[in-house]
Parts: sequence; C-alpha cells; structure tokens
Amino acid sequence: MSEYITHDQSGRSVGIVEKQFFTFAQPPDEMPLDSGARLGPVTLAYETYGTLNPDRSNVVLVLHALTGDSHAAGYYSTDDDKPGWWENMIGPGKGIDTDHYFVVCSNVLGGCMGSTGPCSVNPQTGMPYGMDFPFVTIGDMVRAQKALMEHLGIEKILCLIGGSMGGMQVLQWCVQYPENVCAAIALATTMRHSALAIAFNEVARQAIAADPNWNQGDYYGKKQPDVGLSVARMIGHITYLSDEAMRRKFGRRLQDKEDFSYQFDVDFQVESYLRHQGAKFVERFDANSFLYITKAADYFDLTRFRGADSPVTVFSASRAKFMVVSFTSDWLYPTYQSREMVQAMKKSGRDVSFCEIEAEWGHDAFLLPNQRLTDLVRGFIDSVYEDTGKQAAL
Repeated sequence: MSEYITHDQSGRSVGIVEKQFFTFAQPPDEMPLDSGARLGPVTLAYETYGTLNPDRSNVVLVLHALTGDSHAAGYYSTDDDKPGWWENMIGPGKGIDTDHYFVVCSNVLGGCMGSTGPCSVNPQTGMPYGMDFPFVTIGDMVRAQKALMEHLGIEKILCLIGGSMGGMQVLQWCVQYPENVCAAIALATTMRHSALAIAFNEVARQAIAADPNWNQGDYYGKKQPDVGLSVARMIGHITYLSDEAMRRKFGRRLQDKEDFSYQFDVDFQVESYLRHQGAKFVERFDANSFLYITKAADYFDLTRFRGADSPVTVFSASRAKFMVVSFTSDWLYPTYQSREMVQAMKKSGRDVSFCEIEAEWGHDAFLLPNQRLTDLVRGFIDSVYEDTGKQAAL
C-alpha cells in the first residue's frame, strides 16, 4: 500500500472521525490462532462512517492492505492535513456512499495502529511482545474482525471490499463465514502469493533483520531499525508501481543537479522519491509488524482452506455475490491471477462479475482516484442492497 493520501477535491467528506477500540479474548478465554497458539487480550482499532439503519442491513466492511490502518476516511481534527487512506472512495455520494451505507474499517491483528501486535504489551511480561508475538494468518485477522462485528451487533455484512492484502481478507471472509456475507469486492488481489511476491517480501524482511538495531526484535525503547525498515519499504514500493508509471513520473531525470555527482548520493529523482517514501514509513510503522504481516500474506493460500482439493471446492462453500477487479499494469498480482479466481468462482456456481481496468499506475491503482472503479463499486453495492431488499420483502 502506497502513500497516495490527498485531500478530496470534491469537498465531500465524512468529516471529523474518531478511532475506537474493541478488546476481547480476555484470559483465560484467549483467541485461538491458526498456528496453534492462543492470544489474549486482543484489541482492534476501528472507525465507522455513516449511519447503521434499523435492520442493520447496510453494512460495508472495508479491509485494508498491507501497511494500511483503520483510518480509511475523514479527518481527526479540523487542522488535520492527512485524510483517511481511501478518502477518494468513501464518503457522501462517493463510490462507498456514507449517505446510504454504514462503513466499518479496522486495523488488522498484528498491526501497529492501535490493534494488538508485536509492539503491544505482553500481559505476561509487562513488556512489548517483540518476537514473542505469535504468528498470525489472514484467517486470524478475519476471526478477530468477526468478533468486532458481533460486538457491533452486526450479523450480516452487505458487502466486503478490499484491495491487495485487503482482498485476501475479503476472500477469506467469504469462505470462513459464508452465512455472514451477502457480497464481496476483491480488488488487485490473489488467492495465493506467487514465488515472485514471496521473494520480494523475503528480501524486505531480510533488510530489517540485517539492521543491527533490530536486535532480534528487541528494540522497543531503544534505537529503532530505521534503516532496515526504510529499505524494506523502498523494496515494497517498487512492486506497487509499474514501469510505465515510473517512466512517466521520473524517467532518468536528475534530482536538483545538472550532471552526475559520481558519488553514492542521490542523483536521480527516483532515488530521492524512494528514500523519501522510506523515511516517511519509519515514522508511522513498526518493523516487527511489517515482518509478521508480510509473513501472513505469504502464508495465505485460499486453495488449501480446510483441506480443499481445489479453488472450486473452496468457493463452493461461499454464498456471496462477487465482483473481481484487476488492473492492466499490476505486475505484483497480475490479471491472470484474478482470472484464475473468477474461473473457480464460476465453476463453483457463484454469481461473479469481472473487470480489468486500464491503468498505468501498477498495483496501487486501486488506491488512486479512478472514475471507472468508483462507478463499478457504487453500482455493485447499490445493486446488492436493492436485491437484498427485494429478497427481504418476499
């Protein structure tokens, strides 16, 4: 997930929002994890936008990508200069219209933006978990979100939507809790990581581990592994863009100079950009969370869910109506992976629509303003809401 947060030029926003917290799984009733470990207590940070209708039938659950958080829309104060990461999509009259829908977004389990993760205090030691934090999976993240929905009194989700790792959570929800999901939108995502995606994540993790300040994850209250985390972010950021995007944005243009420096300094604009992205990232993200969350994404393989023998078998358990969207320039999760997913959904008898959107900005295209994507999202959610209303009237 990249850094494309900008003020919405339309002037339509959910306005001032507040981060909320939900804590559950208090010992001795800890949350069971896929690894066999147990974790508790567990806190999830979350935000809501719009109004829940009386019959609780207008819920849209937004699931964030790798380095996202619960702050998907709006502002924390009147002088806040950074809106939520999907401000262009969520709000009055937007693709996810908060005049009609109640939108929920939570920070994932293992995160560092208010949810329980490696930087949280281990109740057994009184110190941050660090590497004592248990491994979590996409399924564990979804299990925690299900607990949040129950806390909010929401039994049925009208529509799930998420891109990249958020799309993985969308798919996991649909097969793990099929009776609770009416519809789902999976953007720029995959049923399982390719060797290429795993390779990039491993190089990023090794960059963190190679930083002496990482200290086997025991750096809280000490000097942070900023260099390693910055390099990890730079590596990841390259995968979010495309050759065309980088050519148009940077080319071989020099940064504030007319000729090469003939030193290991910043010569090219693209070098300056990547260093800037790395420096910004270390200000807001925890290195250990990055390790755990990237590993969860690598472990994700929907085709193996509960011992299934094929993706068709997996999606046969789902009851949701699907919309799958890919982007032409996404080489991290290319369109062939979305087509494979759609084919399995169709063979399993699911109602699925698919669209490949022409976009030059690579994997991060789902985060950027795109009228076609906005129209697709709005139209799909509205049609699902209309259909559920008709079914309820029967």
